[in-house]
Amino acid sequence: MKASLLLVGLLASGQTFAAEEEKPFSMDGEFGFIATSGNTETTSIKGKLSAHQELEMWSNDFKAEALYKKDQISGTAQTTAQKYFVSAQANYKLENPDHRVFGFASYSDDRFSSFNYQSTVSAGWSQKLWQDDSSKFDYSIGPDYSFNETDEGEKQNSFIVRGALNYQLKLSKTANFTQLFSTEVGSDNTKSKSESSVSAKISDGFSLKVSLILDHNTDVAADKEKLDTQTAVTLVYTFF
Repeated sequence: MKASLLLVGLLASGQTFAAEEEKPFSMDGEFGFIATSGNTETTSIKGKLSAHQELEMWSNDFKAEALYKKDQISGTAQTTAQKYFVSAQANYKLENPDHRVFGFASYSDDRFSSFNYQSTVSAGWSQKLWQDDSSKFDYSIGPDYSFNETDEGEKQNSFIVRGALNYQLKLSKTANFTQLFSTEVGSDNTKSKSESSVSAKISDGFSLKVSLILDHNTDVAADKEKLDTQTAVTLVYTFF
């Protein structure tokens, strides 16, 4: 008998951008789970934590993400996706609080990519171009140093340039659109990531989120794809 179970779990928003900014600390938790059985047997788990801290002189962001997928291949259960990512960015506000200098660090581990790990540290200029009741947009750019190791054990450490964009649009009282984009340009590899998402509030503290994530590396092994895509439907819960 065929059976399929789709559980979609945890993520909340739906507040005005002005109200978010007034919070000294906010944190969202996101969770999605898919299990199927019968002709096709798969298990997929996606989790994410996002935190924002707004202080008088500092504006800080923290993220942690995980993705795991297991499929039945030729009658044997095999792991087909396993990704981990963590990042932190600290923004120091200048005399004009929309003008900032930042420090950023990230680490990613994708078992099925061409890299055992990819990590970066960077510093530079960050600016909030605008923020009103319906939208906000900020960017950051600066020099970066990457610490990468390929799946063949080769070290790829080099200076690069990192840029990032964050755009958010309030579609209605209960729905938001978010576009995130970052790129790290280096001589060995250029790594880019785009995340487009729409979230809709379904109850106090909970929202439903649909997202499309694109991960691209220019320098990969011959048997690897340069572009990884991830489409997800999850629930988001706002802790604070």
